[in-house]
This record gives sequence, C-alpha cells and structure tokens, in this order.
Amino acid sequence: MKQFLVLLAVLPLLLLFLLQFSLEQQNSSRLSLLQTHVAAAKEIARQEGCFTQANIDRLKTQIATDFDLDVDDILVNVTTSPRYRVNLFDERELIDYQIIVPIRQIMAGNHFLGISDEENQSTILIQGSVASERLLP
Repeated sequence: MKQFLVLLAVLPLLLLFLLQFSLEQQNSSRLSLLQTHVAAAKEIARQEGCFTQANIDRLKTQIATDFDLDVDDILVNVTTSPRYRVNLFDERELIDYQIIVPIRQIMAGNHFLGISDEENQSTILIQGSVASERLLP
C-alpha cells in the first residue's frame, strides 16, 4: 500500500517531464518554421528592394498559422522604402527587418507548478539586415 501511495505522488511529476519534452519539441519545430518563413520573406525583399505589404501580410499569415496566433499579435518592423544596389558596399542599401512573435506556453503543467499564464509567456525576436539586389532605375 505504501508503494502505491508513493507511486501516486511521483507519477504526476514524471508525467510532467514527458509533457515538457513534447512541448519543447513543438516549440523547436515552430521556431524552425519561423526561421524558414523569415528567410523566404527576406529573400523576396532582397529581390524587390524592400518589404512590400503583400510580403509582410504573407509572412504574418504564415507565422500566425504555425503558432496558432492572431495576425495582430505578430510585430513586424521592416524597411518598406525601396533600397537599391550600388557597386560598392553602402549602409544605405541594407534592408532591415525585425520580427517579434509571442510564445504562449513555455512550461508544461504551469498551473501544477504554481506558474501563472503571464509568467509562462515569452517572445521570439528575429532581426537582421540584408543587402538589396534591386538595380537603380
């Protein structure tokens, strides 16, 4: 009987490890998809000389679908004015991008561990610059 009671006490803790592992795998997969979507969007922006509204909307829609978020929750700060390639490197030809995506759940079983939903959130920030490939008109 004593062993059964110990099993009942320890079993939920062991299940948390399994749930946390699967949540980590899910978050890792989402992060990989996010990086893929951002890389594709930045390559399109490189060819067009800036991030167009269609490119931004497509990026937000893809991220919102993968992360089960609302499109308005995703912050995208990018260069929207055209940048042109020149023969020598120049800072003015860089297209800047900054994408901020919230993660709603970091720990599995947060209520069981006494962690509130507000403390169980974070954001992913992806930022950088890419040189424009658009030629001067």
